[in-house]
Amino acid sequence: MAKPKLQVALDLVEMDRAVGIARESVDGGADWIEVGTPLIKSEGMDAVRILRKEFPNNKILADMKTMDTGAIEVEMAIKAGADIVAILGVSDDSTIKDALKAARKYGAELMVDIINVKDPVNRSKEIEVIGVDYICVHVGIDQQMVGMDTIDLLEKISDVVNVPLAAGGGLNAENSSVAVSMGADIVIVGGHIIRSADVTKSTKEIRKSIDKADVKERKRKSLEEETIELFMEVSTPNISDAMHREPCMKGIRPLFPGIKVAGKAVTVQTFEGDWAKTVEAIDVCEEGDILVIYNGPSIAPWGELASHSSQNKGIAALVIDGPIRDVEDIIEMKFPVFSTGVVSNAGDPKGFGEINAEITCGGVKVKPGDYIVGDDNGVMVIPKEQGYEMARRAMEVKKNEDRVREEIRRGSTLSQVVELYKWEKK
Repeated sequence: MAKPKLQVALDLVEMDRAVGIARESVDGGADWIEVGTPLIKSEGMDAVRILRKEFPNNKILADMKTMDTGAIEVEMAIKAGADIVAILGVSDDSTIKDALKAARKYGAELMVDIINVKDPVNRSKEIEVIGVDYICVHVGIDQQMVGMDTIDLLEKISDVVNVPLAAGGGLNAENSSVAVSMGADIVIVGGHIIRSADVTKSTKEIRKSIDKADVKERKRKSLEEETIELFMEVSTPNISDAMHREPCMKGIRPLFPGIKVAGKAVTVQTFEGDWAKTVEAIDVCEEGDILVIYNGPSIAPWGELASHSSQNKGIAALVIDGPIRDVEDIIEMKFPVFSTGVVSNAGDPKGFGEINAEITCGGVKVKPGDYIVGDDNGVMVIPKEQGYEMARRAMEVKKNEDRVREEIRRGSTLSQVVELYKWEKK
């Protein structure tokens, strides 16, 4: 995140007051609206529904503080309109993983709050590996009363993780800029906005404070960057072996030889030949993303113009369960494409379909944010929450094969190197 986000925490119990204060805070420059836990307990999911309707252009975060039944509660909040759902870091890993699966299924994001975690630094590292979207460095009111400080904790955690960090607990116009300089990507403010006599003015002051702060440079690459770099060093067969022979997408082949790509999926479900959503998805993608489309077998929703637009945007590749056209132009521009075939006929932009929902492409389920790796052997899908682990395991597969290859070069046979006669099933 180049520009820090300001999240206003609506820790109220009255719906009408919450809407009014949210409106004033957005006027003052708030980016994200948090449906606070007290408001959820008071009004239920209707609080999320109402704020979603009132603020269609702002991200809505539901602070569920879930500690069990992660998938159910996250799904509930997302279906009510939440873009991000916050659960507790003291939850079991299984709860966080289930919650993350639900978030991916419905195209939303997951934040994990480490309030009251006994070892917040090490727990943050564990949570990052699970693959969540944000970690919330949160010192509660009772903890603040005994001297705990959000910024001190934030500095320690920002040194050991690279997942985007939210910071909350006692932040105001004076110290919110310090939070940004210590590594906060999202500044969460509650009382200093919602209890202010002039909400818009208070929000503007905090907005000005975080915008002028020097953003802290992280000491190492993000986990996502490390994961993609590792995937670029291994082959899709290496990845398949690491995933216990998981298959690649069926029938989807590279348009030209020598393609090697790795990135995160932006998914599109469309009706055959309807190219509206496929083109609109280009605008949703960020640099390095891979477009993954389900279309159908006979009509092309993609050609040279869409490829040119994608290349300009920095999109890494297209993967489509369906045909493409204008292949001479696409090959000439060297835009990486994996498809089921080539046809001449295109469809019309009717606008049916969906962007960033779970789809099936080449017989494999793909969720938004999953890692996609493609080469001459085909296309592999790696669930986001398993990305770093599978990248590391695939690298170990490659290293092992490199050693076996060297022993074969020295004159041994494959069966001799792996002692096949000894270890084959009797």
